[in-house]
Amino acid sequence: MSILKLAAVVLAGALVAACQTAPARIAAAEPAPTLPALRGDYFRLDSAILGRPLHIHVALPDGYERETTSYPAIYITDGDSLFPLLAPTHLFLTYDEPVPPAILVGIAYGSFDPAQGNRRDTDYVAPDPAAPTSAAAAYQRTLAEELIPEIERRYRANPERRILIGQSLGAAFVIHSALSDPDLFWGRIASNPSFRVRRDAYFAPPSPASRPTSLFVASGERDRPQLRADALAWFDHWNAQTPRPWELKTVTISNGTHAASIGEVYRQGMTWLFRNEPPQR
Repeated sequence: MSILKLAAVVLAGALVAACQTAPARIAAAEPAPTLPALRGDYFRLDSAILGRPLHIHVALPDGYERETTSYPAIYITDGDSLFPLLAPTHLFLTYDEPVPPAILVGIAYGSFDPAQGNRRDTDYVAPDPAAPTSAAAAYQRTLAEELIPEIERRYRANPERRILIGQSLGAAFVIHSALSDPDLFWGRIASNPSFRVRRDAYFAPPSPASRPTSLFVASGERDRPQLRADALAWFDHWNAQTPRPWELKTVTISNGTHAASIGEVYRQGMTWLFRNEPPQR
């Protein structure tokens, strides 16, 4: 047999053997390892104020256990979807922008289904005497009296650098918070607010503030037509008001959409909030 024919036979045999190799072994089911960008903690908050639980996911800065410094704490509404998106986004911002590491707190329901406990349609809506299901006042009390104290007890969260962020109805809640209790958060970011319930409440006179705070509100150029129109009307109204209880930055996101632009809103909002802050690394 020639050398070439012998080589062909050997190769064919190897291919047959490879096809007959036993499949890879799959380990027995076990908890998935934590992704480094989401590494931190979880606890269930059984809210006495709301009368139902919230699921709290916490991402801690890289090197947290080796440090003694305190960090800004960023409270994220709609944590079921936004927390796993914004925790890595914040990590990348610390690489590229003058934004310090932070503790990210995702406030989640554990489901997108209202029948399974998701109450964003009530928790984020401004109080209305004609709509008793609106729970924004109670939800804000839950943050102020139950969640924030627990976060600041468990972790090295700087109470002078609390930030609240929300998208859509969550952004409407951010604005409600800025109007009703300006001092609760040092900074706020609202992405494409939805004023579909009680639109007038977001144009109402604000409560007074006792310290400097900041509010960043963004609207996507391609947001849904009515939401875009409402956002522009809100921009015009509040940019004309002086004095305001917070420093205000309103931004149109070029080619931005309602939901998918949240990462860019977060980047612009965080860099604006920390533009005058010394690095915390």
